[in-house]
Amino acid sequence: MLKYKRILLKLSGESLMGNKEFGIAPEMLQHYAEQVKALVDLDVEVAIVIGGGNIYRGLQAQESDIGRVQGDYMGMLATCINGLALQSVMEKNGIYTRLISAIEMKEIAEPYIRRRAIRHLEKGRVVIFSAGTGSPYFTTDSAAALRANEIKADVILKGTRVDGIYDKDPEKHTGAIRFTKLSFDDVIKKGLKVMDMTAFTLCQENNLPIIVFDINDPSNLVNLIKGESVGTLVQG
Repeated sequence: MLKYKRILLKLSGESLMGNKEFGIAPEMLQHYAEQVKALVDLDVEVAIVIGGGNIYRGLQAQESDIGRVQGDYMGMLATCINGLALQSVMEKNGIYTRLISAIEMKEIAEPYIRRRAIRHLEKGRVVIFSAGTGSPYFTTDSAAALRANEIKADVILKGTRVDGIYDKDPEKHTGAIRFTKLSFDDVIKKGLKVMDMTAFTLCQENNLPIIVFDINDPSNLVNLIKGESVGTLVQG
């Protein structure tokens, strides 16, 4: 018995770099493809939102005299590049996919139409949402929260390089304490960083659970779907 039937997996663009300083590491694409394939084989409906920070971050624009709006659009295009790369490797692994873009570019991706995206999921296709929300000033966290609510996902699974939410950065503080469960109010009271506040509030208002977990452990995704305690669960 699976705990979650339809999920939205949020991946950072930086996670695609592997040990590189920028760009896409082929072994990371294969790593994700294999994990998603394991979910598809269990008949889980999988949607993915991937960032673009391995190629370009909107905030970099402030250091290069590029306006915020143009910089954000450049970041959105970077997510499309990552989406195409992920789609290609997934299809080589026998996974049917659809790349959907919030910015129309019909030659490479479908435009975002909510009912069509849901239908793809129902037919067992992995849906990769790219170009964020299609508007500047919103992060890919916000895009993940928005799309997850629109497709009525059971949960947002936020894959990171740490194994959950801590009271302080575990990569900088050896005594950091990991939480296994938190309420939305707990996260706000403790000032914990889970998602940006726009995305987090959207999840809170719609009572959409968030699980933060270590994406580098290949067993975590399947164990999560089966209801095992992995990472940190944030819920109402």
